[in-house]
Amino acid sequence: MYFPELKEKVVLVIGAFQGIGKSVLETFQKEEATVIACDIAFEEVKLTKIATDFYKMHLDIAEEEEVIQLTQQLEEKHLVPDVLVHVAGISTVDFLTESRTTDFDKVQAVNTRGAYLTSKYVTALMQTHNNHGRVIFVASQAGKNGYKGMSGYVASKHAVLGLCKTLALEVAPNNILVNAVCPGIVETPMKHRERVEGGEIRGMSAQEVLEEDQSQVPLGRTGTTQDVANVILFLASPLSSYMTGQAINVTGGMTMN
Repeated sequence: MYFPELKEKVVLVIGAFQGIGKSVLETFQKEEATVIACDIAFEEVKLTKIATDFYKMHLDIAEEEEVIQLTQQLEEKHLVPDVLVHVAGISTVDFLTESRTTDFDKVQAVNTRGAYLTSKYVTALMQTHNNHGRVIFVASQAGKNGYKGMSGYVASKHAVLGLCKTLALEVAPNNILVNAVCPGIVETPMKHRERVEGGEIRGMSAQEVLEEDQSQVPLGRTGTTQDVANVILFLASPLSSYMTGQAINVTGGMTMN
């Protein structure tokens, strides 16, 4: 345990099934927080207690009614979050002029609309019951740069950073801090799929794309999910008490702004 202040705090992790979200979940469990894990991959249709300080629930963040139902259950069970970590996101890979509009729309529905809905309803709970809290978005360095073959994803992550900055201004009087982390190239199932699909449209193998990825990082390696979870833990801790509206790069030096 690094931060005793987080013991028994309620931490809601959206997109907790795998990748960065799973590492975030496990990191806060080590801090002995009460963790609520939501993901479209979970089967529990209602907020279900799995262990003393661990709950799970199925959630499609693109569906407003499901987000509303989650917040209603949180309120009924007296589990108003002290910390919201929004991780969930998807990607498609294709050059913009060759891409399908339906793919673009799907990415915006999950990444942009989903971030909007969860932060809207969960932050309102914080305002009503806590008058304090932390909202942490997992954006991407793609929210600051452009990347070939990733137009939908890049657009959505720019939008997430816009939501972060606006919400930070609006809820500062409520002592709610709103920040984002911007991971670089992190080894997740989504990244592995992107290498295969991105390699296909560029005439490269997934291994060649990996080697290219590694060559672009000043620290000489791609990131781990724990690298990102560590920064999220910092943003949830007392050490970040004078930070809001920030977008922190976790990129091994690949993005420096």
